[in-house]
Amino acid sequence: MIPRSTFELEVGGRRVRLGVRTLIMGVLNVTPDSFSDGGLYLAPERAVQRGLQMVREGADWIDVGGESTRPASHPVSTEEELRRVLPVIQGLRRKLRAVPISIDSTKAEVAEEALGAGANIVNDVSGLRFDPRLAEVARRHRAPLILMHLRGRPETMQVKPFAQDIWRSFTHGFETSIRRAVAAGMRRSQIILDPGLGFGKSRRQNYEILASLEKLRRFRLPVLVGSSRKSFVQAIVAGEGLNPSRAGAHGQARPRISRAMQRGVIFRRHLEQAGGASLGLLTDSAPLAIGDAAAVVAAILGGAHIVRVHDPAAVLAAVRVADALLAANNPGGP
Repeated sequence: MIPRSTFELEVGGRRVRLGVRTLIMGVLNVTPDSFSDGGLYLAPERAVQRGLQMVREGADWIDVGGESTRPASHPVSTEEELRRVLPVIQGLRRKLRAVPISIDSTKAEVAEEALGAGANIVNDVSGLRFDPRLAEVARRHRAPLILMHLRGRPETMQVKPFAQDIWRSFTHGFETSIRRAVAAGMRRSQIILDPGLGFGKSRRQNYEILASLEKLRRFRLPVLVGSSRKSFVQAIVAGEGLNPSRAGAHGQARPRISRAMQRGVIFRRHLEQAGGASLGLLTDSAPLAIGDAAAVVAAILGGAHIVRVHDPAAVLAAVRVADALLAANNPGGP
């Protein structure tokens, strides 16, 4: 176990130190079609309440997205994306004066408006491949920029052949993204890398990335990891292996989730739609929550500074235990 590197960045005019403890980024999808919680928070009032709830449950940052990037999804217009996210960001900022808010978008126009409405961070799943102007927007607003590794586009990323060497793909992709960001005037100290688990990778490759996450240290930048509720975790929880035995509609095997798990997820969704509290580990979906927590621990022990999750309450204990392990292994650290 290698001690985690520490970094400092500026978020909303404040200095934030990464690496002393793991930060939790809560996912707030303001979409009708996201793979896990699409449609739950389309109403701005409900989305704001969910954001406040995630902060109470342990989220340090809130990531607001108005366009699904699940496999086989299609982009929405700039106008529609803005219509979805701006009321939510404005509502959250009125309630959460000091909590950083991230805008999850690949469009410079959306990022510009979102930062003006109260967001502090830009989260680009394309790593500046779709709209390089995002870097200039982030620079002008002095906002950190999260650059994710993505092969292909969401519409086709699980259909095209996967990289033969995922680490070579990382090296080329991240070097290109970082170069574009710096060329636009971004300071390296304001850049965060995300390996993009589930985005154009095979099931085995996702686990290879988690198992060797420390290789990203070569870039000397903080790392964010998002594995929450993704199919590569669900498949292993359901008892499948690393190599899918049957292909689904988009080239990846569909996890054989048990009926108990399905009932738990459906019940959870109905409860959240009714305004109920997050159930965490208290439903039949507990195996999925435990799988998510296990993936989070693996990411933290591999050097992740930030974990992006849908349910902060379900992983908070695991995050604290992983941080304690790192601290015990580095008694002279911060």
